[in-house]
Amino acid sequence: MTDPAKVRRHAERVRELVASVVRSQIKDPRLGMITITDARITADLRDATVFYTVLGDAAAQAGTAAALESAKGMLRSTVGKALGLRHSPTLTFVLDDVQDQVKHIDDLLAAARNADAEVQRLAAKAQYAGEAQPYRLDEDEDADAEAAAEDDNPPAGGDRR
Repeated sequence: MTDPAKVRRHAERVRELVASVVRSQIKDPRLGMITITDARITADLRDATVFYTVLGDAAAQAGTAAALESAKGMLRSTVGKALGLRHSPTLTFVLDDVQDQVKHIDDLLAAARNADAEVQRLAAKAQYAGEAQPYRLDEDEDADAEAAAEDDNPPAGGDRR
């Protein structure tokens, strides 16, 4: 087992190295406006997953994915040399769909707000199905207390068990 802190440090270093190499050394014209958002590495330090986002449409995303795939060998050798590990970790690039998830959550929140507004609108027009005050008032409690007091005092001479 590897120390989790060491794994985190290596993952952060992988993210920094890949971002630096993508910015400075890869000259592929298919590479779009890319941001390396995160990197995760397995506990045995053999496999690294690099998350990235691309500014643009699906064509820009596909081009960037192809450019990263073709530069994977150079990136892997650079990462392996910089980390100084016995085995260079294999790199897997995953498109980070944070923007899509944010949009989906925003749509869900907007739908919830609309549903709440509709409930409030319906509640404003609502009327009680029965009486407006379904609970007993103090007058009823006084009468009930007197009746209970009479029930607690049995008639004289009766036997109570």
